[in-house]
Amino acid sequence: MNALLLHTCCAPCITVPLEKLKSEFEVTSFYYNPNIYPKVEHDRRLDEIKKWTDKELIPLVTPNYDSSRWFEQILGLEAEPEGGKRCAVCFRMRLTKTACVAKEKGINYFATTLTISPHKNAQLINQIGSEIASQLGVKFLAANFKKQDGFKRSVELSKKYNFYRQDYCGCIFSLKQKS
Repeated sequence: MNALLLHTCCAPCITVPLEKLKSEFEVTSFYYNPNIYPKVEHDRRLDEIKKWTDKELIPLVTPNYDSSRWFEQILGLEAEPEGGKRCAVCFRMRLTKTACVAKEKGINYFATTLTISPHKNAQLINQIGSEIASQLGVKFLAANFKKQDGFKRSVELSKKYNFYRQDYCGCIFSLKQKS
């Protein structure tokens, strides 16, 4: 069975991708989200993911939280709207790190849960993932997990397991936009 490193943004978003992937892959969850603000929010989402990965008996890799590199990457893009250029830079940063860790660990595939969100551009995310895969020599599993009622199912599972569901993407700018 092939191994896959699954970039994971939150517990509600890992539910359906994991359901779809675990029959074909040995999945390891990778929680790398230096964009999430504040740190207490980052940690709250991580705690929820730990509950799910423990329940599903899948490994979880969690690099140290360091938002400074994220802020460096998005410098000059602070006024971009949600879904704009800042988000593309954020996707690239997180997927590049995921691919690098997959390569280091000898995991032949990487993917992301980000495409389950109706607020995320799956085509853009898959394009970025494919570019990174070509550059680094790791296979990217392109997906659009929101299709076939994926998002709806994730909401149902979140309610069933009483997951915390955040009301903003994660970065300080999306937090300000929701206010």
